[in-house]
Amino acid sequence: VILNANGTVEAIGGVAQAGGTGVVFETSTPQYDALCFDPSNVNTFIIAYRDGANSGYGTAVVGTVSGTSLSFGTPVVFVSGDVKYVTASFDSNTANQFVVSYRNQSSTGRLFAVLGTVSGTSISFGSIAYVSSANYGNYPVCAFDPNTANKLIVAFSDPANGYYGTVIVGTVSGTTINFGYASVFNSGSTSEKQISFDPSTANKFVIIYTDSANSSYGTSVIGTLSGSTASFGSEVVFNSGATSDLSVDFDPNTANKFVATYRDGSESNHGTAIAGTVSGTSLSFGTEVVFLAATATAPVVAYNPNVANKFAIVIADLTASKGKLIAGTVSGTSLSFGTASIFNNAATDSFFMAMVPSGSGKCVISYPGASAYGTAAVWQLGSANLTATNFIG
Repeated sequence: VILNANGTVEAIGGVAQAGGTGVVFETSTPQYDALCFDPSNVNTFIIAYRDGANSGYGTAVVGTVSGTSLSFGTPVVFVSGDVKYVTASFDSNTANQFVVSYRNQSSTGRLFAVLGTVSGTSISFGSIAYVSSANYGNYPVCAFDPNTANKLIVAFSDPANGYYGTVIVGTVSGTTINFGYASVFNSGSTSEKQISFDPSTANKFVIIYTDSANSSYGTSVIGTLSGSTASFGSEVVFNSGATSDLSVDFDPNTANKFVATYRDGSESNHGTAIAGTVSGTSLSFGTEVVFLAATATAPVVAYNPNVANKFAIVIADLTASKGKLIAGTVSGTSLSFGTASIFNNAATDSFFMAMVPSGSGKCVISYPGASAYGTAAVWQLGSANLTATNFIG
């Protein structure tokens, strides 16, 4: 906290400050960006995306962070088909290996996943695998379990079963993925969803989703991974209003704590966040906080791995037509936010963000830059109201 001139005390507010210039990784307009860092090579990341200038093919590229600079390898096509809903996750237990999940519009909306391996600035891909026997699905998202080698999950909405929220566990063998049986986490029409594993608690993950069968309320559930199956606790509503554009991330420095962000239709579509706590198979939440009081879309949240209780959010401010970056702080179940910084002078939902594991407070953001080309830049989170004389403790 700091001491203000009028004698009051307040929390230190975070602000984002530009740390580098944008670097083009794709000379076209990418969509459905997914950006993730390799835990085994902390300055290396990949961006997976839909390449609109190349028939919508699924494509990925390796990026490298050096200070506030970025460099990229050559983009590689992982499927010659028109893709949507691209997500990606690195395996913490196998160096240089990641998974991409996606829906292939060229294959009548089937869901697939494929393993990629990074070598320097190059990528090679294994065999493409069907995610489910039903083959079809909406809004797939994927994540590796950081505590169990060779295990990942894909969550999706299953049209063959009433669009129920469904999870399938995948097991990696070499460069091949074998998927098990489906487990339902929401027995009702489920639209958007996001997942995050708790790195401090073995086999635990949280799913947040839009429960279309319950007035599109923001809802959550804890999942437990065991072998090739997943089981779930009781569902908990965290926002009793139309909820969309979800994102969630666990605090790597504080067990059982996470933050969820979303667009709140009951709050004029403002950018909103809430802190969650896991206890066994139960969930509890703090108070919702509006961090962007404007019409917003597509927030993405990521914790700072090097500083406890600190996280960042990127979001499209549709009112101002800007892409914005905001720093946040957790205290118990309360959230506070600094002043937003502009990372892009255009509002778009085709962006993503991830924190740099090796850099305290650094993040990489991908977005459409000049000529709408795929662009990325390093940003540094700083402090907005802290000076050399006002720090209390």
